[in-house]
Amino acid sequence: MAGMPSTTTLPRILSGMQPTSDSLHIGNHIGALANWVKLQDEAFEPYYFVANLHALTVPTDPAVLRRRTRVTAAQFIAAGVDPQHSALFLQSDVMEHPELGWVMMCLTGHGEASRMTQFKDKVAKGQNANVGLFAYPMLMAADILLYDAAYVPVGEDQRQHLEVTRDLADRFNQRFGEGGLLVPEPYILKESARIMDLTDPTSKMSGTNSPDKGLILLSDTDTRIRKKVMSAVTDTESEVRYDPETKPGVSNLLVIHSALSGERIEELERRFAGHGYGELKAEVADVVVGVVAPFRARMEELLGDPAELDRILSAGAHRAREVAATTMARVRDRIGLPALRG
Repeated sequence: MAGMPSTTTLPRILSGMQPTSDSLHIGNHIGALANWVKLQDEAFEPYYFVANLHALTVPTDPAVLRRRTRVTAAQFIAAGVDPQHSALFLQSDVMEHPELGWVMMCLTGHGEASRMTQFKDKVAKGQNANVGLFAYPMLMAADILLYDAAYVPVGEDQRQHLEVTRDLADRFNQRFGEGGLLVPEPYILKESARIMDLTDPTSKMSGTNSPDKGLILLSDTDTRIRKKVMSAVTDTESEVRYDPETKPGVSNLLVIHSALSGERIEELERRFAGHGYGELKAEVADVVVGVVAPFRARMEELLGDPAELDRILSAGAHRAREVAATTMARVRDRIGLPALRG
């Protein structure tokens, strides 16, 4: 059973991204940001946020976190997120996130939390096993439930992450009465291209795990982009063919080209038949530069005008707080806490 519906005429949709790197990369753009922009043109009321509270689960220099948070917000806008249409805000500007997160933690059993794979996976990779990381899924659930989000955009492989949120919303409603929290549905995105590391095309491009040479950052200069693409790992053959199993490097370059240019991979294979890898790399570099250069210019414009960026984020936070405060007042009433005073 779903809880109280959104009071807006359009269903809300919510997504966020952590500011864990100095810049987002081309995989973030293709796999997430491009989809966010498309969703703005559909029948939704979008809420997009920089998840800087989640970023505290790893040790980060305060000055670095401040800079990365602003860069990430600027890059959302540079990618096409329209603050006039979408509520764009910082997670840390809405204190109802940790408040509802605490309620979600109190609804979650220790054994249940211990079985969540994200904590185990990250600790296995060497991340500090702090309590914040352990409770990450409960704060993530609060992020979504605060906004009566009807849908959460996810890839098919991420559907299970949303199930934690749905389970907690159902549990809250069963314990405190139906209508307390809206149970969100997954909005399954059309399968987006999976962008791989340029130095190891068998691994996904990652801002935390890939070396700089393996990443095409959205802040990279044209020269750096061309150098990275021209140095991308391929193979000892010369045939340009899409074959992820035996030719992962060449296949990755074809995927990047296709995702950014819109040209089908089959057509790219036909056009590059009889041509060498150097020509493919040069054209991929041109395509990437053509996308990143205007993006980078807009990002630099926003970062060069701190007052305007602050104005945009303040306006987004105001919109977000109005919704979050309404949800939290309902939650407080249901669980027996008094309304906020003062």
